[in-house]
Amino acid sequence: MAISVFDLFKIGVGPSSSHTVGPMRAAALFVQGLRERGQLEQVRRIEVRLYGSLSATGVGHGTDNATIMGLMGEWPDAIDPTQITPRIADLRETGVLQLDNRLPIAFDWRRDMLLLEENLPYHPNAMTLVAEGEGGELHSDTYYSVGGGFVVDAAQAASGVLDADQTVLPYDFNSAAELLQLCKQNDLSVSQLMMANEKVWRSEAEIRAGLVKLWHAMQECVNNGLKYEGILPGGLNVRRRAAKLHRSLQELGKPNVIGSTLSAMEWVNLFALAVNEENAAGGRMVTAPTNGAAGIIPAVLHYYMRFSDVVDDSNVVDFLLAAAAVGILCKKNASISGAEVGCQGEVGSACAMAAAGLAEVLGATPEQLENAAEIALEHNLGLTCDPVGGLVQVPCIERNAIAAVKAINAVQMALRGDGEHFISLDQVIRTMRDTGADMHDKYKETSRGGLAVSVIEC
Repeated sequence: MAISVFDLFKIGVGPSSSHTVGPMRAAALFVQGLRERGQLEQVRRIEVRLYGSLSATGVGHGTDNATIMGLMGEWPDAIDPTQITPRIADLRETGVLQLDNRLPIAFDWRRDMLLLEENLPYHPNAMTLVAEGEGGELHSDTYYSVGGGFVVDAAQAASGVLDADQTVLPYDFNSAAELLQLCKQNDLSVSQLMMANEKVWRSEAEIRAGLVKLWHAMQECVNNGLKYEGILPGGLNVRRRAAKLHRSLQELGKPNVIGSTLSAMEWVNLFALAVNEENAAGGRMVTAPTNGAAGIIPAVLHYYMRFSDVVDDSNVVDFLLAAAAVGILCKKNASISGAEVGCQGEVGSACAMAAAGLAEVLGATPEQLENAAEIALEHNLGLTCDPVGGLVQVPCIERNAIAAVKAINAVQMALRGDGEHFISLDQVIRTMRDTGADMHDKYKETSRGGLAVSVIEC
């Protein structure tokens, strides 16, 4: 399976890559398939069935609304997030769904949007879409949102071939040990090796332009997160804090807590909070590698770009390429889905990716980079996914800030060594996979355990 940096980093909308971005993509793919088979004009009814985690926390994550927008022909990377709420309100009022944004069909929310408690066998994030015509069912398909906005259909899941892209890469790797060996044999840094692989799909100029575009989207997300105050949507009455913190950090003469180091960490907190508050509000952001963990990599990259002496877009490119190398390992050998392995798969993977990216631009050897990623992931093992109310607000927003600081500390520790260490990144990723398999389902993005029920009990 060949995975590109642009598979892991995608422009989308909040609040969740697996519960919002993935379902919107699945619904848009379903409509695209109907169009390609010449069936679209025959559709008279659409039924949406959400299973497992998509059902349990789907309303809090906007899965129902995202699916509808996909059926309207919208894609996560192109939709205007501000149009989602009014278009959903219009559908609920009129009972008319504009299929592919041009074909009106009746849609009864209670009848046609089904939240089912059962789980399908392949993955907890499952949904089935059924299109009916005058004479009955025209077509149906089941999709699995497997984390980070990745979607596979039932046929792919049954075949075991989860990625249609079987591109042969010049430096393919399936483990950190293989990655380090390839770097050593070919005298390449991790980012250089990743660039060589990416050039199979695109020119170097296109790769650099695409990564800089992602960086600009990350910057825009932070800036948007600093604009607004007030209460986040969803009913928990969680206050947005980034704007107030930003004003506080801008106060001239305000004393630092303990020198410049902790002052810099306050900025890291700010960047992460801004991204995840914007994500929780349904704004535009970049999966990195998921929405729930979307603030960690931008926060660490903003930290580097703000506090380093000499930086330019080439540093951004190297950072994201190196981060993606670790993300590829996590996805291939464990999971980046909170519904599959808990939040260790989202925040833990993002923390390790951020550490790898920062280590790369600070001049780490591949061995030191691997050590930094290992430290970061190791100390997120066992992290449960227990969003209160099914919303990516508590504990998700603060968790991103803590993980961003943790990633920076992991790099500091790794750079003090020579890359040799006791536990390998491969061992930690396998442990994350095994821990996720042993973890009770109530701790895997169902809001049926952990903090999600402790708050209710209080």
